[in-house]
Amino acid sequence: MVKDKKKTNKDKMNVNTGGSSNSNLFMTFAVVGIFVHLFLALYYVPSYQSCSENLNYNDTKLAHIKQLDNGDLEYSIAVITDLDHHSKVQNSKKPKWESYMKYGKLVISKDKSKAKVSWDVDRTISIQSDISAGGRGMELSDLAVFNGNLVTIDDRTGLLYKIINNKAIPWVFLNDGPGDALKGIKGEWLTVKDGKLYVGGLGKEWTTTEGVFVNHHPMFVKVVSPDGAVKHVNWTDNFINIRANVGIQYPGYMIHESVQWSDVHKQWFFMPRRASKEIYSESTDEFMGTNYMIIANEDFTNIKHKTLGKIGNGSRGFSAFQFVPNTNDDIIVTLKSEEKDGIPVASYISVYRLSTNQVLLDEIALPGTYKYEGIEFI
Repeated sequence: MVKDKKKTNKDKMNVNTGGSSNSNLFMTFAVVGIFVHLFLALYYVPSYQSCSENLNYNDTKLAHIKQLDNGDLEYSIAVITDLDHHSKVQNSKKPKWESYMKYGKLVISKDKSKAKVSWDVDRTISIQSDISAGGRGMELSDLAVFNGNLVTIDDRTGLLYKIINNKAIPWVFLNDGPGDALKGIKGEWLTVKDGKLYVGGLGKEWTTTEGVFVNHHPMFVKVVSPDGAVKHVNWTDNFINIRANVGIQYPGYMIHESVQWSDVHKQWFFMPRRASKEIYSESTDEFMGTNYMIIANEDFTNIKHKTLGKIGNGSRGFSAFQFVPNTNDDIIVTLKSEEKDGIPVASYISVYRLSTNQVLLDEIALPGTYKYEGIEFI
């Protein structure tokens, strides 16, 4: 009986050993399988996503261009306002905020030596939304054509809108700084590069009205994919190097509201609204307008600058610009805005030829006392 008991125990050990071997074998195959799947995922998924993003981007331009009988080119344009405190719609049953979009025509002469602009009297549209932050909204700061749509940014709420049939359709919320802030980005400029929408703010340190440092949030740029995915990119060093190129060091500052990427030149173009070698002060900032154009290569390792037009008393500063289509990114149309004690006084449109520094149209005032901060070809 003792022998039988020992045999039984031995048999059990054999059974357990066999089960353990099978289990170990199963685990080995499982681990190998997991690594194979991870390898395939890491190898194929990024390339698939990259291809998918490229295939999904709609690079259709909205610009309407007409060649006139004399060979001049006529472009349809739109400009949009930032009404600041006056954006709330009066006498509305429910709270709404608005921005005005004005339509017009820009004509470039056949020899590209002159330009003129006219505005459609009956085509000023109120673009409205019921979304606000702190009782303010629809303070639109720029226009861009992205993925086949006209888009704009509200610098009060941080909302990107698509403008479809003269209606503002909320698309993507962009929060401030590295992406962990509670408030929306104070978006000031839009440009498109490699099928992505770049959204930027003032490009300077956030300070108090007396210039005391608070944070670097306005020096982060948002990169938005066609499907609305957002990356928060720290451009602090880029903005510091840009202003250093014209001899400005902190606590001096440079404020950006008009930035474009050129696929033709493969360069970044900046036309700062304001700049000073002195510490920021709200009381003097309104007279720090510039006539700089700062140009940087793709990775900001080569930066240069030039001047375009005049400064005057410094009350006018660039609020937007676009490359004129079919000019090989050699001609730009710009907007300048002017404020007094924080209240808009006027906006001005100009046209420049970059290769010759020639002024084709010199600061013509737009109708009304509005601050126009975005222009696009539609």
